[in-house]
Amino acid sequence: MSEQRDPPVHDLAPEDVAKGMAEGRMLLVDVRELNETAVERYPGAVVVPLSTFDPSQIPDPQGRRVVFACRSGRRSVTASQAAQMHGLPYDAHLAGGILAWKAAGLPTES
Repeated sequence: MSEQRDPPVHDLAPEDVAKGMAEGRMLLVDVRELNETAVERYPGAVVVPLSTFDPSQIPDPQGRRVVFACRSGRRSVTASQAAQMHGLPYDAHLAGGILAWKAAGLPTES
Protein backbone atom coordinates (compact mmCIF):
# COMPACT_ATOMS: atom_id res chain seq x y z
CA MET A 1 0.00 0.00 0.00
CA SER A 2 1.26 3.45 -0.83
CA GLU A 3 1.01 6.07 1.86
CA GLN A 4 -1.38 8.96 1.35
CA ARG A 5 0.60 12.11 0.62
CA ASP A 6 -0.77 15.56 1.19
CA PRO A 7 -1.10 17.62 -1.99
CA PRO A 8 1.75 20.11 -2.46
CA VAL A 9 1.16 23.74 -1.56
CA HIS A 10 3.32 26.47 -3.06
CA ASP A 11 4.53 29.32 -0.83
CA LEU A 12 4.05 32.76 -2.36
CA ALA A 13 5.69 35.90 -0.94
CA PRO A 14 3.42 38.76 0.20
CA GLU A 15 4.91 41.14 -2.38
CA ASP A 16 4.21 38.66 -5.21
CA VAL A 17 0.61 38.15 -4.06
CA ALA A 18 -0.01 41.90 -3.75
CA LYS A 19 1.40 42.42 -7.26
CA GLY A 20 -0.66 39.52 -8.63
CA MET A 21 -3.84 40.96 -7.09
CA ALA A 22 -3.09 44.46 -8.39
CA GLU A 23 -2.54 43.06 -11.89
CA GLY A 24 -5.72 40.96 -11.73
CA ARG A 25 -3.80 37.66 -11.88
CA MET A 26 -4.62 36.39 -8.38
CA LEU A 27 -7.69 35.95 -6.19
CA LEU A 28 -6.88 36.03 -2.47
CA VAL A 29 -9.10 33.79 -0.30
CA ASP A 30 -8.84 34.61 3.42
CA VAL A 31 -9.71 31.52 5.51
CA ARG A 32 -9.57 33.26 8.88
CA GLU A 33 -12.72 33.42 11.01
CA LEU A 34 -15.17 36.33 10.81
CA ASN A 35 -14.16 37.65 14.24
CA GLU A 36 -10.60 37.96 12.89
CA THR A 37 -11.52 39.54 9.56
CA ALA A 38 -13.79 42.01 11.39
CA VAL A 39 -10.68 43.40 13.09
CA GLU A 40 -8.31 43.43 10.12
CA ARG A 41 -8.65 42.33 6.50
CA TYR A 42 -6.64 41.91 3.35
CA PRO A 43 -7.90 44.52 0.85
CA GLY A 44 -9.80 42.82 -1.96
CA ALA A 45 -9.79 39.33 -0.44
CA VAL A 46 -12.75 36.93 -0.41
CA VAL A 47 -13.49 35.49 3.05
CA VAL A 48 -14.25 31.74 3.29
CA PRO A 49 -13.67 30.74 6.96
CA LEU A 50 -11.81 27.46 7.51
CA SER A 51 -14.18 26.38 10.33
CA THR A 52 -16.98 25.96 7.77
CA PHE A 53 -14.73 25.55 4.74
CA ASP A 54 -16.46 24.50 1.56
CA PRO A 55 -14.38 24.88 -1.60
CA SER A 56 -17.58 25.43 -3.59
CA GLN A 57 -18.02 28.76 -1.75
CA ILE A 58 -14.93 30.14 -3.47
CA PRO A 59 -16.10 32.42 -6.28
CA ASP A 60 -15.10 31.60 -9.85
CA PRO A 61 -11.53 32.95 -10.11
CA GLN A 62 -12.16 33.76 -13.81
CA GLY A 63 -8.67 32.78 -14.87
CA ARG A 64 -6.92 34.17 -11.80
CA ARG A 65 -4.74 32.01 -9.57
CA VAL A 66 -6.44 31.28 -6.25
CA VAL A 67 -4.17 32.00 -3.28
CA PHE A 68 -5.21 31.13 0.28
CA ALA A 69 -4.27 33.32 3.24
CA CYS A 70 -4.70 33.32 7.01
CA ARG A 71 -2.90 34.82 10.02
CA SER A 72 0.43 32.96 9.97
CA GLY A 73 0.25 30.51 7.05
CA ARG A 74 -0.93 27.28 8.71
CA ARG A 75 -4.68 27.35 7.97
CA SER A 76 -4.06 28.51 4.40
CA VAL A 77 -2.05 25.33 3.71
CA THR A 78 -4.91 23.25 5.16
CA ALA A 79 -7.44 25.08 2.96
CA SER A 80 -5.32 24.60 -0.17
CA GLN A 81 -4.98 20.88 0.49
CA ALA A 82 -8.73 20.56 1.17
CA ALA A 83 -9.54 22.34 -2.11
CA GLN A 84 -7.13 20.06 -3.98
CA MET A 85 -8.77 17.00 -2.41
CA HIS A 86 -12.02 18.32 -3.96
CA GLY A 87 -10.34 18.30 -7.37
CA LEU A 88 -9.63 22.04 -7.57
CA PRO A 89 -6.21 23.24 -8.83
CA TYR A 90 -5.76 25.71 -5.93
CA ASP A 91 -2.20 24.93 -4.85
CA ALA A 92 -0.89 28.24 -3.52
CA HIS A 93 -0.91 30.13 -0.25
CA LEU A 94 0.44 33.36 1.17
CA ALA A 95 3.50 32.27 3.13
CA GLY A 96 3.49 33.82 6.60
CA GLY A 97 -0.10 35.06 6.37
CA ILE A 98 -1.21 38.53 7.39
CA LEU A 99 1.77 38.77 9.77
CA ALA A 100 4.17 38.56 6.81
CA TRP A 101 1.87 40.80 4.72
CA LYS A 102 2.11 43.58 7.32
CA ALA A 103 5.84 42.95 7.89
CA ALA A 104 6.30 43.59 4.16
CA GLY A 105 4.64 46.98 4.62
CA LEU A 106 1.47 46.04 2.69
CA PRO A 107 -1.86 47.66 3.61
CA THR A 108 -4.74 46.11 5.54
CA GLU A 109 -8.31 47.30 6.12
CA SER A 110 -9.94 47.51 9.51
